[in-house]
Amino acid sequence: MLDQQQQLIKDHPIGKDLDGFHNMFNSICDKAGISCTLDALEDLSQEDMQGLSSVLLTMLSMLPAARLLSSKSGYLRTDLIRLNSTTNSSAFDFDSVKPLLRSVLEHDADELIWDHICRLTTDVLSPQRTPPPQPIATFLEQTPWVYTTSGIMSSFEKREEVDRILKQELGPLYVDIPSFHETYFGQVAGIEAASRAVFEKCVKGSNPLFGPQGWRDWPAATSEKNVVDWFHDLFPQLEAFAQEWGVAPASTPASTPIPVQIPQRKLLIQPSTPLPDSVGKRSMDIGFVKDDPITAAASGSGYRWSHVLVPGELKIDASDDIPSVAWISIARYAREVLSASNTRRFVLAFTLCGSLMRLWEFDRLGGIASEQFDINKDGLRFVFTMLGFLWMDEEELGFDPTFKRTPSGQQFIEINRNGANEHLMIDGAIIHPHCIAGRATTCWKAHSEEDPRTILVIKDSWQFPERDVEGDLLRKATEKKVINMARYYHHEIVQVGGADDTILSNVRKGLDITKASNYKPDWTDFTLRAKSGSIQAGTPVTPLPSTKRPSSRTDAPLPPSKRSRLSQNPNEASTTTLPDREHRRIIVRDYGLPIYKASSPARLLTALESCIAGHESLYRAGFLHRDISINNLIINEDPDNPSWQSYLIDLDLAIEIQRDGISGAKSMTGTRAFIAIGALMGELHSFMHDIESFYWVLFWICIHYEGPGKERIVSEFDKWNFMDTNTLLKVKLGEINSSVFAQTSARNFTDYYRPLTIVVNKLRQVIFPGGDRWKHEDVGLYARVRKILAEGCIDPDVTALQDR
Repeated sequence: MLDQQQQLIKDHPIGKDLDGFHNMFNSICDKAGISCTLDALEDLSQEDMQGLSSVLLTMLSMLPAARLLSSKSGYLRTDLIRLNSTTNSSAFDFDSVKPLLRSVLEHDADELIWDHICRLTTDVLSPQRTPPPQPIATFLEQTPWVYTTSGIMSSFEKREEVDRILKQELGPLYVDIPSFHETYFGQVAGIEAASRAVFEKCVKGSNPLFGPQGWRDWPAATSEKNVVDWFHDLFPQLEAFAQEWGVAPASTPASTPIPVQIPQRKLLIQPSTPLPDSVGKRSMDIGFVKDDPITAAASGSGYRWSHVLVPGELKIDASDDIPSVAWISIARYAREVLSASNTRRFVLAFTLCGSLMRLWEFDRLGGIASEQFDINKDGLRFVFTMLGFLWMDEEELGFDPTFKRTPSGQQFIEINRNGANEHLMIDGAIIHPHCIAGRATTCWKAHSEEDPRTILVIKDSWQFPERDVEGDLLRKATEKKVINMARYYHHEIVQVGGADDTILSNVRKGLDITKASNYKPDWTDFTLRAKSGSIQAGTPVTPLPSTKRPSSRTDAPLPPSKRSRLSQNPNEASTTTLPDREHRRIIVRDYGLPIYKASSPARLLTALESCIAGHESLYRAGFLHRDISINNLIINEDPDNPSWQSYLIDLDLAIEIQRDGISGAKSMTGTRAFIAIGALMGELHSFMHDIESFYWVLFWICIHYEGPGKERIVSEFDKWNFMDTNTLLKVKLGEINSSVFAQTSARNFTDYYRPLTIVVNKLRQVIFPGGDRWKHEDVGLYARVRKILAEGCIDPDVTALQDR
């Protein structure tokens, strides 16, 4: 280095400014269960390496020396910011940054650290001989793709794979949150007085149920069977005491029991018997289930996951109360419960590890838990908990109160549209996700009570508040007369308890996760805050050729979010911005079936052609869809249904092309199997990526369907659900090669769809010219793809299958 540079480094030492990075490294190693040594850099996951690299580069760019040290492109700070923007790309080589990481972790001299920085920025940022076709998205321009268990595209579910993805989906589970019991059970009428009265009965008599050593007959050796037997004996006695007491209204003296109708439910204990309704065979150790006459009659062949109100997990040892054992087990149960009930907003649950109990709440943000308590030391709290689960009403247990029933039992919701109230009668569920955290999009077929002939679809989802409102986008698209796109009818934020239904305020009722014993601000939140002051997001998509591209500068300030919110404990001021989700409802006036249920291969091609026409219409109206998948392409073959014959749905991830700033999405979710190759590499999303996704939808259907809606398991491709991004990227790059495609189609296309091989191959040739991914945007690709599909529809080999 030059003498002047060396003097700048000496005058502006790093000091303790990187201590936060060292703490983060230690924390990541601890969570991964590996030693906090330099060797850990070889064992950490790519996600952890990305986090470490991004945070270190952010911290380095904030150092005074970075603003003063020069580089070939100007100042080193600018190079660090540019380098940091590439770390979210799946193509980023983390081996290149390891020398710098090691140097910082070893507390090398400042001069050596800055030398590593100069080498790294020079090597990585040097102009390449062949520039990439698309700019790589920064953290703020295009947010990372978070994969959830709802994106698993088949009935192929291996527990170990689902658990791995479920852990990613949930993120950290926050435990030891104060006031958990009071928050969720405090509103149950008469619960405190009843609990004390029941517990008093438990401690009375010559052989009390609860004594100085705890509960009578608590097993000395806590095997699962012993604890199950103990529950079998104890719980009926607690129930009997509770029935004697009843529920005392608030106006009644606490000492006066008034028997009333208690919700009909029971404690189900059958740890070895799988419950129906699950994709994989899942049993539940213990839990509270509905026990009303209708449920009892339906359960003649056994209780189902849809009957479960509160799941529980038993573990033999207190040491099992950890993320990898009891926590993931109870999360697995919560996933089944949420998946089996399409009007569930959240699920309450409990774990009992040895004699240590913890209560849980799972929702579309993840999971939180109470403080741990010993049931043999705090018997009253145990009674309070059990009675709470027995007596809570359905809204308190997490069911959506906006879904009501007529006297005849038909379900309906009420909306206020154009100043008038409307009852929308529910005809049945269409789709419901198999996940816990995420958007959890759920749809129902419905009709207006006043106009039964108009078929409607109600769609509920849980969105980040700062994200664009899908209803607004859809209304604009409808007003612009976009073709083959679901048409707008109404949208709203769901109201529960007279307030917007959000996770932090309504579902978690103001409980503060920052008070959890294991709370640590997520490093991605830190990265977002750190970058927001120094990186300007460019235009997220390429406009149509006729529009002007706004300029972007790397040093410009980030524009404020349209709907930024500060989520905090309502009882205490806080400067911590916490993630939140709000419950949104949108209603459209088009209804059909997923495209894979097309009655013939020719109808499938016709529907695809129309959907691509709809996508082009949407794009030319100023919107980019960004989530083309097998469930977002709809076909309508009912001649009496006035809906589009085929059309697109779901603008959850859509953006307006001409806009300031970024989409505002905290996470980019999608169906893994259909993501375009460039999108997997981190490129800014283009209409070309969506056209490519149409190809992967057809490719997937030809492999997985033996007829309309007749799905089969093909493990080689079902693994796409579970592959890491780099592996999936390499697999897809292989599949677009002509010889690989020929082999794949011959070996894996079903007999039913094998006649489409020529059509699929023609699409491959125009979308991936020369067997490689596309390099330049070309709006003319729409017409070429549609022409191939239209010609395929009239191909004799394809039309011969029309009446199969």
